[in-house]
Amino acid sequence: MPTVVTLNRPDVVALIETAANRLTGGNKTEVVAMAMRRLLEQDARSGRLYGAHPGSVREHDGVDLTAPVLEDATDAATGHEIDR
Repeated sequence: MPTVVTLNRPDVVALIETAANRLTGGNKTEVVAMAMRRLLEQDARSGRLYGAHPGSVREHDGVDLTAPVLEDATDAATGHEIDR
């Protein structure tokens, strides 16, 4: 695993130095680590889908939990009234 990363672009170096001075008292390594953590958090799921017990719900193969449940448009969506 590499222990050194070299950045040569002047605009990137200046950005890191500015952020390091504002956020970490000049620690460039820590400000880069903060930025990488933040990027990874943005891509991560923000919580469990089914609550606090992982594995408590199992879906069958081919089931899409994000697909619409109703295939036909509802009366409310179409504007049709039901005669009672």
